[in-house]
Amino acid sequence: MSLFGRPLADGDRLEVAGATVRLKVHSRARRVSLRLDRTRREVVATAPSPRRLAEAVAFARDRAEWIAQRLAELPQSQEIAPGVTIQLFGRPCRLERASHPARFIAAEGDQSARIAARGEGEVFARAVIRTIRRQALEIFAERTAFHCARLGARLPSVTIMDAKGRWGSCRPPLPGKPAAIRYSWRLALAPFEVADYVVAHECAHLLELNHGPKFWAHVKALVGDERPHRAWLRAEGARLHAFGG
Repeated sequence: MSLFGRPLADGDRLEVAGATVRLKVHSRARRVSLRLDRTRREVVATAPSPRRLAEAVAFARDRAEWIAQRLAELPQSQEIAPGVTIQLFGRPCRLERASHPARFIAAEGDQSARIAARGEGEVFARAVIRTIRRQALEIFAERTAFHCARLGARLPSVTIMDAKGRWGSCRPPLPGKPAAIRYSWRLALAPFEVADYVVAHECAHLLELNHGPKFWAHVKALVGDERPHRAWLRAEGARLHAFGG
């Protein structure tokens, strides 16, 4: 079977019931299966071998109703418009229209934090997201320095990303270069404690490039019991990725 003028291959995508279905070959799989990737908002059709990818496509089409139901359960994208209040590191932040370039205005007294930006529609939304990204980078850089100091680890470079499959990543140092940590800017939409757990997690990798007992001991020393934060990300991660999507 071919949908692309060539044999089906791992990574090919097709549409079923309005959803993107990504084909995946997993040699350890025992059968053809479907699962919903809530973060990427797509369905993964897995086959044990390339020869059975056609079977995976047929299975996905047979389960079109199931796919449609799973899609309907996904959170809708939050509106980014003047007058909307979002959560930024667990605190309310009101979006406002302005005549000046976008900027973040910290909370003061009884007034919540604000992001004021000019423009309409997509122009306004993009300006708001750029401002959130700047705030995210500032907070993540501060918390990385804080946790590194507690661990006695050398400070890495810190950048932000918008990866769909992970909340953070840590690259060990290279000759002439410091270690590098990247964080998803969307963590700014999570409670502060959850975002800070991810920072602690990546900082712990500066000492342990694995998920063994020593690694988790470092994490617990920094943030305590990490399980509630991991559970929150599993439950709410799709909503964060839907923001501005």
